Order: sequence, then C-alpha cells, then structure tokens
Amino acid sequence: MGVIIEAAVLEMVIIGGSAFGGYVIANPMKIVKMGFKLSIKAMTAKGPQKKDYIELLQMLFQLFQAFRKEGPQGIEKHVEEPEKSEIFKAYPSFMHNHHAVDFLCDTMKVTLSAELSPYDVDDLLDADIKGIHAEEHLAQHAIAAVAGGFPGLGIVAAVLGIVKTMGVLTAGTEVIGEYVAHALVGTMLGVFCAYGLIEPTATKIAADIEAEGRYLGCIKAALVALQRGAPPIVCVEYARRSIMPEERPTFAEVDKATKEIKKAA
Repeated sequence: MGVIIEAAVLEMVIIGGSAFGGYVIANPMKIVKMGFKLSIKAMTAKGPQKKDYIELLQMLFQLFQAFRKEGPQGIEKHVEEPEKSEIFKAYPSFMHNHHAVDFLCDTMKVTLSAELSPYDVDDLLDADIKGIHAEEHLAQHAIAAVAGGFPGLGIVAAVLGIVKTMGVLTAGTEVIGEYVAHALVGTMLGVFCAYGLIEPTATKIAADIEAEGRYLGCIKAALVALQRGAPPIVCVEYARRSIMPEERPTFAEVDKATKEIKKAA
C-alpha cells in the first residue's frame, strides 16, 4: 500500500501539473479563474430549489404591487440601489444571486425610462441571458477539455515509468515489478481523474448554468407580462408556469405566499 501511495503522489504531480499547465496556456486568465470558481460551486452548491422560487415570486409580486400603486417613482429607489432596498433585502436567496439582481434591476431601469414593447423586452432579456452565460459556458468547455486530456497524460506518465524500468532490468523481478506498478498507477490515475472527477464536474457546471438560466427565465416571464400590462398576480403566474415541474411551486403555495405579502402591506 505504501508503494501505491508513493507512486500515486509522484504520478499525480506529473499528470496534474501537466494538466494545469495546459489549462492555463489554453485559456485566458479570466476563464481560468472562472473555471475554478464554477468547479468549487459545482461541488458545494445546489441550484435554485422550490423555496428559492417561492421567494422569487413573492419578491416579484411585492415589487410589481409597489409599481402599480406608486408608479415608476415608487420603485425607482429599489432598482437604482437594490442593496438598500427593503423589498430586496427581505429575500436573501435573490440578493445572493448577483446575475439575477442585475438582470431584474437593469431591465426595470430601461422600461421605466423608455417606451418598449413586450417584444422588445423579450428580445432584450433573451440577449442578456445569452450574454450572461456565454463566458460561463467557455469555462465549462475548458474544464471538459482538461478531462479529455487526462487519460493521455496518464499514458505519458506510464511511458515515463516504463522508460525508468528499462534502466533496472538487471535488478531483479521485485524491483522491476515496483517500477511497472508505478507506471500502471499513472495510467489508472489519468483515467480515474478524467471520468470519475473532472468530467462529472464539467457536467455539473453545465447543469448549474442551465439551472441559473431557468431562474432568470422565470424573472423574464414576469417582466414581459408586466410590460403587457398584466396585473401583479398574473405576472407571477406567468413566472410560475415557466418553472420546471419538479421545482415549480403549486398554485396554492404561491397564492398563500402572495397573501402573506398583502397582509404585511
């Protein structure tokens, strides 16, 4: 076991160092940093859950109610400085999602200052979602490319081990066996890291990006409905219907959540 651990550490230095070097050379530094950030997030964080969507729908209902009652001036302070908004601060899961905060507030600023049709808002939000995730997809593809290179680097480490073995052919079977074991551990580590660690991480990053897109799509549905002149409760229903069934709150749950907002008001 000690020999295997020693071999694994040595081979991992070779394979991991080569993979990291290739990753840094192949990508701009902002993509390199984002890849690490998204990888950590993929291993430690979950995507938006039902409770997060309920909070989001509550927040949208409260914001749109304020817009309907007080007009543009009533919500301008909220979208201009969201970190100081009493409405937004009541919903921490939304505030922690900086993409969603900018997505909502920037759109509200535009719709308050210019006459836009619902189709214009729809196109604007689609472009925004695409732009937000374009860079993240680049980072995800970079991580996936590293996974594709790991088996080859494992073979390189194995070949180096065999080359070292050639120098001890007269040392006896026990020594030769130890060197060959070192070489095989390199191959095993390359395959394991590729298909057991890095590729699943890249797949999880892609799933996280899609989940984030669905969260923004929920906000988009509500904003487009608002631009059509729909009342707040209908805007919230448009948003609810855009959520995937597994994460979607029921009509009764949303009705209860919005009634709590009305009581508080």
